[in-house]
Amino acid sequence: MMRAWILPMLFVLCGSVVAIALVLKGDPGAAVVFLLVFVLIAGLNSPLVFPRSIGAGEARRRSAADGRPVVFWRPGCTYCLRLRVRLGRRGREVHWVNIWRDPAGAAAVRAVNDGNETVPTVLVDGRPHVNPDPAWVREQLSRSA
Repeated sequence: MMRAWILPMLFVLCGSVVAIALVLKGDPGAAVVFLLVFVLIAGLNSPLVFPRSIGAGEARRRSAADGRPVVFWRPGCTYCLRLRVRLGRRGREVHWVNIWRDPAGAAAVRAVNDGNETVPTVLVDGRPHVNPDPAWVREQLSRSA
């Protein structure tokens, strides 16, 4: 759990340090802007952007029942964030598995990526696809509907 928040907390900490330095220089307006930018970046890299994660076993069970893709992801991954943002509201329909919270999910990703935790790894009909195009994932969602 804590590992997922390290990067966002570092962004907030760095933004705070820069903001304090700017306030001490006498530029509070720039300090506020810098702090807001760093907080925004922290939020985008936090688990808050993604729908609630479930376990790999539960995700596979649900996917078998409804045909929707399973996405293995981790906080701080720019490709995962790109996929989530490009899916938009449809992203809520996907079964998300945070590999930092679910050891079985991390093991599943390593099994299909030669021992690497390469994310996003999308499982469609039991077949893994590493870092697929978001448009392709949306198409898979349309097929499952």
